Amino acid sequence: MSEAKPPPTRMVLTIYKAKHKGAKKGYELLKKKADALKVRFRDIAKAIHDAKLKMTEACSSSFFSMTQAQYAAGDIKAKVLEGNMEAKVRVDGRQDNIAGVKMPIFNELDTNADSAQNDQLGLAGGGRAIQNCREKFGILLSLLIKLASLQTSFLTVDEALKVTNRRVNALENVTLPKIEGILSYINKELDELEREDFTRLKKVKENKAIKLKQNELEAAERAAKAGVPLASGDNGANLMDGYDQSLDEDIVM
Repeated sequence: MSEAKPPPTRMVLTIYKAKHKGAKKGYELLKKKADALKVRFRDIAKAIHDAKLKMTEACSSSFFSMTQAQYAAGDIKAKVLEGNMEAKVRVDGRQDNIAGVKMPIFNELDTNADSAQNDQLGLAGGGRAIQNCREKFGILLSLLIKLASLQTSFLTVDEALKVTNRRVNALENVTLPKIEGILSYINKELDELEREDFTRLKKVKENKAIKLKQNELEAAERAAKAGVPLASGDNGANLMDGYDQSLDEDIVM
């Protein structure tokens, strides 16, 4: 069953014109937002690709350096676990706003909490290898934090882009055509009503002209029966014009 159409009145036409204007403006804004999100989405995808390529090399060099440190200094795992387990690197989170979409951004914070236990790991031997291993894993940790930030932003932008595209498609293919169809229907009905009014007024004018003509003919017939000449164009409103008033006797009151 088709949806009931609104009454074709001037007020409804004004309301739907305002709706059409708002929907058109919303469509344009959402289209710009979708374009901005697409650009950001491509940039993030490219950054993720570059970060993963770097991470492949960083993982390889980091674990190889750990093997070198274990070969030079022995098993240092127990000594590390016995020490003060205070984090040297922490992760700080903030939000970045892109076209109204809030994306989480992770940053690396150095706490400068390098314990003395870690400084003493290489005293017995392999200190250079341990320091190299620490630097390599520091680079790997920075890449992990960056990749986590990019991956989270990628998922957030992807979800926002899907929602925005659905809204743009709904406005373009459903809402705007529906409002335009209603406006077209109301304009057609109003034009039809105007033509009906014009035809009605024309018919009323013709009827008045016919009635006026009939009144003139009836007046002429009455004047002919009474023997009074009817002046041309006279409708019988002043029948005394055909009489000679000088023949009337004066009446003194």
